[in-house]
Amino acid sequence: MAKYETYLRASALLLAPLLMCLFGVTAEGDFFEDIDITWGEHGGVNILGSNSLVLSLDQSSGSGFRSNAEYLYGRIDMQIKLVSGNSAGTVTAYYLSSEGPNHDEIDFEFLGNLSGEPYIVHTNIYTQGIGNREQQFYLWFDPTKYFHTYTIVWNPQRIIFMVDNVPIRVFNNYEARGVPFASSQAMRLYSSLWCADQWATRGGLVKTNWSYAPFKAYYRNFDAKACVWSKGSSSCPSSPPSMTHNTWQAQDLDADGRRSLRWVQKYYMIYNYCKDYKRFPQGRPRECRLSRFS
Repeated sequence: MAKYETYLRASALLLAPLLMCLFGVTAEGDFFEDIDITWGEHGGVNILGSNSLVLSLDQSSGSGFRSNAEYLYGRIDMQIKLVSGNSAGTVTAYYLSSEGPNHDEIDFEFLGNLSGEPYIVHTNIYTQGIGNREQQFYLWFDPTKYFHTYTIVWNPQRIIFMVDNVPIRVFNNYEARGVPFASSQAMRLYSSLWCADQWATRGGLVKTNWSYAPFKAYYRNFDAKACVWSKGSSSCPSSPPSMTHNTWQAQDLDADGRRSLRWVQKYYMIYNYCKDYKRFPQGRPRECRLSRFS
């Protein structure tokens, strides 16, 4: 038995480089090695271990970090426990973004609220520096009591936002139909905790109560299954081997996923730019007319 276990461990070590070559990065992240503190370095970011991190916000400063690696397609998972209690005016942001004025961006933003009131999950997608594709949701649980997994799947066919593996939003690639898509700019993962009480809670009517500071958001189990972009080349092959729909590089929604998405959109979606006809009097954006999930 001991010899068999040794054989399995050795085989895993031999297979790991091959799998990384075929599919890109598959290892869980290490907060000590894989992130860079972008602000709040004087106590705002507290790395508790390779797999655990805390962001803090007080009246003097927020805090944030970004991945050292840049990705061009991938599946990014993070377990987050959001600011508890009276979190009005605070925003916990978790997103992918490239750099520059014509940047691409894929956003989760968690908008704080008064004690007992639900968080709002604000999502947006920027392509070539233009966003205005907001969808907002309530959650079907209290995101401050326990850790929950928030996922961005980004592949050449689509972007999928997921919460605990439940899809809440899909943005398909309609570049061939004239709709810009995030397909050419490598992006880093960013996360931050900051004060945006001029707009975050009830449109800015409810301000941050600093007597509850410091506000804290907790992170663990950062996992980037992704194609790392470095020096103009990708860690993934240009023509990946055939894969099932369950792998991120070709991930789509199966029948259960489509039912889950419809359930979230029916009961928990509170704003959808595709349904905001007053905002687009000349006609809805083209992707809204093309997608059955809009």
